[in-house]
Parts: sequence; structure tokens; C-alpha cells
Amino acid sequence: MVRRAGAGGHTLPMPPQRSEASVVAFLAFLGVMVAFGVDASLPAFDEIRPDVGLDPGSNRITLMITVYLIGNALGQVLCGPFADRFGRAPVLRAGLVIAALGIAGTISSQGLPTLLASRLLWGLGNGAPANMRATVARDLYLGDHMARVVSRVMGFFLLGPIVVPLLAEGILAVGSWRTVFTVGLALAGVGTVWSLRFGETLDPADRRPLGWAATGEAFHQILKNRTTVGYLVALTFTGAAFFVWLGSSQPIFDLVYGRADQFAVMYSAGGVVTAVGFFSVGWFIKRYGAHRVAVTSIGVVLVLNIALVALVARGGGRPSFWVWFILMTASNVFLSMVVPTGLALALRPLGSIAGTAAGVIGACSMAGAAVLAALVDARISTTVTPMTVGYLLYGILALAAALWARPESRDPTVQRNL
Repeated sequence: MVRRAGAGGHTLPMPPQRSEASVVAFLAFLGVMVAFGVDASLPAFDEIRPDVGLDPGSNRITLMITVYLIGNALGQVLCGPFADRFGRAPVLRAGLVIAALGIAGTISSQGLPTLLASRLLWGLGNGAPANMRATVARDLYLGDHMARVVSRVMGFFLLGPIVVPLLAEGILAVGSWRTVFTVGLALAGVGTVWSLRFGETLDPADRRPLGWAATGEAFHQILKNRTTVGYLVALTFTGAAFFVWLGSSQPIFDLVYGRADQFAVMYSAGGVVTAVGFFSVGWFIKRYGAHRVAVTSIGVVLVLNIALVALVARGGGRPSFWVWFILMTASNVFLSMVVPTGLALALRPLGSIAGTAAGVIGACSMAGAAVLAALVDARISTTVTPMTVGYLLYGILALAAALWARPESRDPTVQRNL
């Protein structure tokens, strides 16, 4: 029988009606809901710009990605303490209601300020499903088993970046960008119904009081743990690199290579390849351990981007499209391997405050990554130089953080299976 983590590190039996496959499917769906807010937006940039008063080609449209990610980060950290106090299910449903309000506001937006405010609310609400992916996995599984489950979740979650852009392009061919976002309302409804069937994963004995003192103590536990802090920083910088791809890939296809009409198909193809990384990472974790997989993956990203920076310099900031696309896709494959390993390692010592910890880790890494990515996105014009340099710089900092995070204490809860 599958076991789940209880208070103090003991294990409790997992309800027999909830198989690992059903857990993976539910958590992957939550991930698709969160990613939809980004993946459905990218193909619609050209259609959204004139409707909110922006000039054609304006990079200000990428702000709708930035504010969504910042809202998502805030939502994760806010819902964490509530999820530890009241349970995962009611907090998830409340978040989905808030997200639905944000989606409705996005659909009805007539100007950029209204659009950005609605996107912030949408992201805030989707902070709950974003938090629950890691929190529920930590409720139900331990150590490298959790890392393998999260890697499977992320693999299926990548159906979003594969399918959603193509779906958006299809809808845009016959309708408007507002119609695209109505699909988000349907997803929120499905998520609410599914959560009722999935049920609660937090044992009543593990619930924590809600208050400044309890929350402050939880934050103290998070910040004093070297492994958690190190991987929080590593996830922030690897996330920043990937968010650069999310925010800048469409403008690069359009402005640098003149291939805007190919974006949805190529973006989806890249998602298929990246999914391979998520599905394979479980095997590598089982064989080599989560820490080694994370460090090696970041190292490979660095090697790929050193090569790409050299090619960019030789090509005047505009290398061959296929060279750029293949090396960036390969980088994203290895970045994808850092997410499940980094989350599992960061959360491993913090089972009793999994909701708060997942919220803090998700919020800090996502908000930091969004801001760092925005610094690069704003510099995209007619070359890929800002993207490649950003990937390389953020990769170096992520590797340094992951190497520093390797536990040096004798705490067996930290060192086990590393």
C-alpha cells in the first residue's frame, strides 16, 4: 500500500480508492489550469494588442504574463497557511472561484489597466492549484518517491504547452481571443468538481493553528534549512530562465525570425520534447538520487548555452533559426528536470508545514523568476542575444545555489537519499 507522510515524519496509509495514477492525473490537471493562463495568451498577443490600446509589436503585452505570474506567486504564499489550517480541498476551491472572477474580468477587458488587474486576480486565484501540486504530493509521498511522482505530474502537465497553443490558434482562426479565455472558465469548473471527488489529503492531526506566531515559526523553519533555501534560490534562477522562454519566444519568432505563423506548432513541438525530460527524470532520480540529477541538469544547460552564446556572437545576434530553436529546446528539457528534484529536496525536511512551505517556495521562486525574466524580456528586439545571455547567467547562479544546498549537517531527514 502507498504510504503518506504524517506529523513528525510518521506515515499513514493512503486511502485505497486514491491510486497513484489518479493522484498524478489530478495534480497534472491542476498544473494545466495554471499553465493555461500563460500558454493560451502567447498565440493571442497580436489580437489582444489593438483591443487594449497597444501598438502592433509592442513588448508591453508581455506584462500580462508578468502580472499573472506575480499574482500566482502571491496566491501560493497566501493560501499555504490556510491550507495547513483548514485543509487542502476548501482552499483549492476558494482559489478556483477567485481565478474564475479574474478570467471573467480578462474576457471583458477593454484597456490595458483592466486587463492587467484581471490577470493579476486570475494568477492570484490560480495560486491555490499551483500550491496544491507540491503540497498534496508531499502529503502523500516521501523523499525520492515524491520526486518521481512530481516528475510524472510535470510530464503530463506539459500536455498544456503542447495542446493549449494549438487549441488557441484554432479558436483564433474562427473567433476572438476572448473566446480562447472562456476555456479557462470551463477548466475552473472541472477542477472544482474533480476536487470534490478527490477529497482531502491533510490528516486532521497535522493541521496547524492559523496566526502570526504559527506562520512566523513556519517561515523560520523554512529559512533556517540550508537545503530548502539553496534549492529555493536554484528554482528561482532556473524558473527565470524558463520564464524568459515563455515571455520572449513569441516576439523572437515574430520580430527576429519572421516566423510568427509557425509559433504555435513549434512551441507545441518543443513542449513534446520537454515532456520527455519530465517522464525520464524519475528513472534518473531512482538511479542517481535527486540532488545529483538536479546539479547535472543545470550543468548541461550551462554547456548548451555557452555553445549558443558563442554561435550568437558569431552570427551577429541572429544565428540560424534551427540552431537557436534546437539548443533552446534542449536547454528547456534539462531545466524541466530541475523542477521535480528541486521541489522534492526543498520540501523533504518540512513535512509538518508542507502547505506553508510549498507556498513560500512557489511564491518566492515564481515572483523572483518573473521579475528576473521581465528584465530580459524588455530587451528583446531584433536579436536573441538577451535571451541566450540571460539563460547562461541564470544557469550559473542556479548551479552555484544547488551546489551550496547540498547538506553538510548530519540531519538524516535532510541527507537521506541525496
